Amino acid sequence: MQSLINNNVKNIQISGIRRFFQMVADEKDVVQLTIGQPDFQTPDYVKSAASNAIFQNKTTYTHNAGIIELRKAIATFNEKNYGISFDPASEIIVTSGASQAIDITFRTILSPGDEVILPGPIYPGYEPLITLSGAKTVYADTTNTNFKLTKKALAEHITPKTRCIVLPYPSNPTGASFTRAELLELIDVLKDKDIFILADEIYSELIFDREHISIASFPSVKNKTIVINGLSKSHSMTGFRVGYVLAPAWISEHILKVHQYNVSCASSISQYAALEALTHNTDSVQLMREAYKKRRDYVYERLHRMGLSVTNPDGAFYFFPKFPIKEMSSLELGLALVRKGKVALVPGDSFSSLGEGYMRLSYAYHPDTLTEGLNRIESFLQHEQLK
Repeated sequence: MQSLINNNVKNIQISGIRRFFQMVADEKDVVQLTIGQPDFQTPDYVKSAASNAIFQNKTTYTHNAGIIELRKAIATFNEKNYGISFDPASEIIVTSGASQAIDITFRTILSPGDEVILPGPIYPGYEPLITLSGAKTVYADTTNTNFKLTKKALAEHITPKTRCIVLPYPSNPTGASFTRAELLELIDVLKDKDIFILADEIYSELIFDREHISIASFPSVKNKTIVINGLSKSHSMTGFRVGYVLAPAWISEHILKVHQYNVSCASSISQYAALEALTHNTDSVQLMREAYKKRRDYVYERLHRMGLSVTNPDGAFYFFPKFPIKEMSSLELGLALVRKGKVALVPGDSFSSLGEGYMRLSYAYHPDTLTEGLNRIESFLQHEQLK
């Protein structure tokens, strides 16, 4: 019966992040700096909105694209914060998290044999979905350009089969993000080509030293751009599973068909919680951003002092330092850090082979946890021969 399983499914693997967790699950007294999940609690006003939705019997199916009030709130939020305008009635789809948004987008725009350009190292959730759509992943190396895709690299990887380019910025795992000038360079390559742009902007609210700029704000490419976003990271609502797709109506009408047969609609309760999160007058998002910035600055100073090669991230809540290893892989280093150093980071090769030699450190943790974890990394580096 094994031969009857879909080959595309057999050809994908469980995330390298999860595999690593399983390998070290039984280790004791380990400081975790691995999970990309805010350590802040979901704001009380959001939890109250979810509770009220239950007791007000708002527990039925909603419109496939989501309740119109939430779609209007999403439109207002994105226009106010990023200067991008999408019609709530025809260009916004509320999804069960950003991951589902990415899935239904790829299912809609990709056909067998198509190619998708990914700037690597990159979050491992894209390639399996591309494979399941019958398409092929093409990696563009960003390790020598501060983890940013350049105009030159993009042009070199485009072929007649290229159907989509993914721009996941601010980036997981590197925290890199684009300036306006850097986006204009990419747009110069893409504006006249029949290539979709999937902009995964789930960390758009967590950028520290400047404002986030969405590629959808540039008229020359808006008609081919699909924006993915959600509330998991910005509002500490990971378990609510609320994401959304912003796309021109001519694309959205087809994505909505896939979404309808995939999940019917996002959770009604979570939608009402998200509505409150986007419309409630609060400074909770700003307070979280300021806290992450302080942590970033502290972690960067510590890693730099340890002598590790590290790029100071623009946003998100990750560092991606390179370790001086030659005789071992990132996975072997990760295991050594856990078993000898009693601190867990995510091996860089979980983010494609271009991440080999790197480790991802999440600073979405309490400052005391960060301090202890960094102390253990420093002690490990002082006592272990990595070269």
